[in-house]
Amino acid sequence: MKFNEIATVSGKSGLYKILKPTRGGVILESMDDKKAKLVAGASQRVSILGEISMYTMTEEGATPLEEVMKKIEKEFQGDLGLDASADADELSAFLKHVLPDFDETKVYPSDIKKLVSWYKIIREHAPEVLEEQKEEEEEKGSEN
Repeated sequence: MKFNEIATVSGKSGLYKILKPTRGGVILESMDDKKAKLVAGASQRVSILGEISMYTMTEEGATPLEEVMKKIEKEFQGDLGLDASADADELSAFLKHVLPDFDETKVYPSDIKKLVSWYKIIREHAPEVLEEQKEEEEEKGSEN
């Protein structure tokens, strides 16, 4: 599975694996033990994780969510020391550790809560998404 094959649906908790498009939307499967299927129509806002970024104070103005999650994996390897119900100061300190230049005026505690819960879902149900970087680097190394 790749980062661009994972989506979130506005108003629904959790993450979804994109199965296939339909005429009126897309068929999704929840990334939990229930594996519930959902047809998201045009009226529902579906966001692909590969297209989501976190605001930063850098020249680019944002860092892709995939990059942030891979930094979390590299640093913590699943042991975050906090969960999505942590208070705002803890969440902010956690993100500052991972992404020191995040924009504190545009990234809200609720965004960091989503990041933490999404990371845990991906780590449990699709850990290969977080490890992809190593494989890409090995492929590049063997090409040279």
